[in-house]
Amino acid sequence: MAKSKLAELVRTLAEPIVSELGLELFDSEYVKEGADWYLRVYIDKPDAGVTIEDCEAVSQRLSQELDRVDPISDQYLLEVSSPGLERPLRSEQDIADNIGKLVQVATFAPVAGQKNFEGRLLAFENGELVLQIGKKQQKIAYAQVAKARLTAEI
Repeated sequence: MAKSKLAELVRTLAEPIVSELGLELFDSEYVKEGADWYLRVYIDKPDAGVTIEDCEAVSQRLSQELDRVDPISDQYLLEVSSPGLERPLRSEQDIADNIGKLVQVATFAPVAGQKNFEGRLLAFENGELVLQIGKKQQKIAYAQVAKARLTAEI
């Protein structure tokens, strides 16, 4: 099965399990590292942290569902975890949900002479991120964002 179809199937199988447990499905990936294949499922819990027990519950139920459907012919390791403190911001909604937090942004092309920015996300308005970088503000069009992620507060 193609990796894109597999990712879609895993999302379809995981979504009801995760929702029933009061969690959100953040992402999933199927990757080869060295000789091993990994199916990684990232979960989140709004307004609270993901616990080991959350990961264990999703892992057990999803493992049973994957065994039932058996979509992966290769041997693989299933890992369920939080996306972490420095999680990627992959959508406009992710950006909007993280106003006030410290972020790193990389752009496709230079903006104000640079492609990498780190600052506090002040706003997301009219398709633009507004970052506070030191004493100045920088606007970056969302269409120019190649990657964005949260940065841990020091």
